[in-house]
Amino acid sequence: MKSIRWYAFTTQPRHEKVVAQQLEFRSIESFLPLLTTASRRKDRRAVVDQPLFPGYVFTRIDPKDRTHVLRIPSVVRMLAFNGTPAAIEDDQIDAVRRCLTCGENPEPHPFPETGDLVRVRSGPLQGLQGVVTRCKNRLRIVVSISLIHKSISTEVNAHLLEPITQTAEKGAVVARSSLESQI
Repeated sequence: MKSIRWYAFTTQPRHEKVVAQQLEFRSIESFLPLLTTASRRKDRRAVVDQPLFPGYVFTRIDPKDRTHVLRIPSVVRMLAFNGTPAAIEDDQIDAVRRCLTCGENPEPHPFPETGDLVRVRSGPLQGLQGVVTRCKNRLRIVVSISLIHKSISTEVNAHLLEPITQTAEKGAVVARSSLESQI
């Protein structure tokens, strides 16, 4: 069984890109989600790539090889619970990648507490699962990396969404989502 999984490392403030470059230089698989934004400087406007989740870089490694990452200057620590490295599910990393590459107007989103769980039926985001929200009369699907309590949202057409029914522990259907009433 492979123990190579995705893990989150925290970085010093504004050092995410440098850490990602160092990981690439050392041939360590990494993921630094970036959003292109317009920035206003004193004398000009610029387009810059900023980290979607400031302070985090994701790596796909065997946890026993974490010292290779921790030796990189500007890496602060590996996220862990009770001293055990905390892995991130592949589908959460894939969902963030898909939102960035295929989504419309991706943007950071507060980590959702409650909401309707949905799945995208078709299109470039087909199969993506997340929580639906409404922003400026447009529906957005929010996907999250639960370990770091960070999320991304992207616009999605209502007709592409289907509610996911949630089941109780004994397998009985609790309730259908109220998504139909929102659409």
